[in-house]
Amino acid sequence: MKTHLSEKLFEKAKRYFPGGVNSPVRAFKSVGGTPLFIQKGKGSKIYDVDENEYIDYCASWGPLILGHAYPAIIEYAYQVMQNGTSFGAPTKLENDLAELILSHHPFIEKIRFVSSGTEAVMSAIRLARAYTGKNKIIKFEGCYHGHSDALLVKAGSGLVTFGQSSSAGVPAEVVQHTLVLPLDNENAVEEAFQKYGQDIAAVIIEPIPANNGLLLQRKEYLQFLRSITQHYQSLLIFDEVISGFRVGFTGAAGYYNIKPDIITFGKIIGGGFPVGAYAASKEIMGMVSPDGPMYQAGTLSGNPVAMAAGYAQLSECLKYPNFYTELEHKTTTLVNEIQNLKPPHLPFKIFHIGSIFWIAFTEKEHIRTASDIDPDSMKYFKQMYHLLLRNGIYLGPSGYEVGFVSYVHSNEDIIRTIQVFEKVLKSL
Repeated sequence: MKTHLSEKLFEKAKRYFPGGVNSPVRAFKSVGGTPLFIQKGKGSKIYDVDENEYIDYCASWGPLILGHAYPAIIEYAYQVMQNGTSFGAPTKLENDLAELILSHHPFIEKIRFVSSGTEAVMSAIRLARAYTGKNKIIKFEGCYHGHSDALLVKAGSGLVTFGQSSSAGVPAEVVQHTLVLPLDNENAVEEAFQKYGQDIAAVIIEPIPANNGLLLQRKEYLQFLRSITQHYQSLLIFDEVISGFRVGFTGAAGYYNIKPDIITFGKIIGGGFPVGAYAASKEIMGMVSPDGPMYQAGTLSGNPVAMAAGYAQLSECLKYPNFYTELEHKTTTLVNEIQNLKPPHLPFKIFHIGSIFWIAFTEKEHIRTASDIDPDSMKYFKQMYHLLLRNGIYLGPSGYEVGFVSYVHSNEDIIRTIQVFEKVLKSL
């Protein structure tokens, strides 16, 4: 495996960008070594500048459910670009994508497009506060909701205490209304509502937490959150930036048949272009400017190229009746076959849901909280990661990140991946 050109480009990049990257996880800090500079992608494969080929299970962190450079997406985006790339004014494409989403998602009635998942969640929090007239937010340790100030928060010292900033540059005053609770703990939620219920605007959760491992939650726990927020007249926000349109067209809300008050989206609805969205009932969305008093705006919101790419991609997801069933079957086959290769000398398990999977070096049958993850187990992932790279398998460069199977992963890709894992796991 050659890395000469990636190394050269990384040294140059460090002169321009903090850590040589424009997003932290790309720097390979968790796994060591030099980040790969990607030249191109096609279908299930990516190719770096040193001409190494990889079967890609990162999929740009999830949105490429149809793989790289999918013809229908490229063709429609290119067609739209011939007429211009941005207008800062309405286009029919916004209507088209909104109608496609809303007509197939029974839990939302109106939507607002933005440019990123972080922006979508930030706006959803503001909307919840505007609608309820309350201030406090409950989030959970192990769930990530983007890098807006109020949500860059870690748990305090007690079970129910206000969070502490998890990033330099975020004043304590900004996070004073954010409560950070452990996942999978009804008692902590009940205690928080007993203490602060009259001022809790919303509970926000990744219904399928997939930013700090894959912390699959009990349906009963999610139903409990739905019930207690209704009781206290607070809102329930599902952050589906990753799970939306991934585990099914209606995301985790449809998967568990739980209707939240607000849903945030991202990733997939841009077909590989920057995009985000938040959606809710007509009543709640009626608070958003210009209809209501909650201000939120964006020059590139509803960008025509992103709308076209998203429309092309989501249309393909709806085009095939068994699209999500086949994708889940493909993922289950991959996971089960690799799981059967479990080395006797190492704890090893793969958790999965839909087309999302996560490799963990553990003996635990369930990992539902961030504290269930053994940090020391990451040394095994680090070894495995580089062995996989050398054998043409690309995952996100952190043991806390999940992997994704795309529709274009072929049976040959799956077989090859299983063969590589067999070789790698034996050598760990």
